[in-house]
Amino acid sequence: MAIGRDGNQAMPLRPSRELERGASADLWRHTLSQIPTVFGRLVYLSSLRNQNDSRYHHHGLGLMFGDEESHRTLAESHDRAFSEWLNFNLEEQKADLDLYLSTLSTNKRTLVETWVRLAPYRNFVPATVRHAERQLYLSDLETILELIRNACGVSGSDPDA
Repeated sequence: MAIGRDGNQAMPLRPSRELERGASADLWRHTLSQIPTVFGRLVYLSSLRNQNDSRYHHHGLGLMFGDEESHRTLAESHDRAFSEWLNFNLEEQKADLDLYLSTLSTNKRTLVETWVRLAPYRNFVPATVRHAERQLYLSDLETILELIRNACGVSGSDPDA
């Protein structure tokens, strides 16, 4: 317990349980609830993760709740969104991905060609997931991309073939 300026015991600066609920609720209320797809949440949350140290950074959450609480909240949210995606069946995943792709300004055909070639979706996986979960995600997503690729008339993934 900290001592305040008046010499009395002050409240702890960060009551962790309250902040966890607060940070998580704040993130959902102000950000994640505005993203209409689970896949979009995966993309967004992965964009907040530093690729060099796997730590999540969000300026607003960091200011309000501290960097450590912000990191923990974002990591947990990323894990939840990933689990939610994996619990979808293939048809639900495709519908969610189609909706996400429809929100982007990039031409769908161009986007699919780029994703097949560069596989940026591999970076949307939380760092903490097990190998089997990662493989299931990749297998499902690559199957869905193949379906979309065929529907768009995109050529195969090897431009030299």
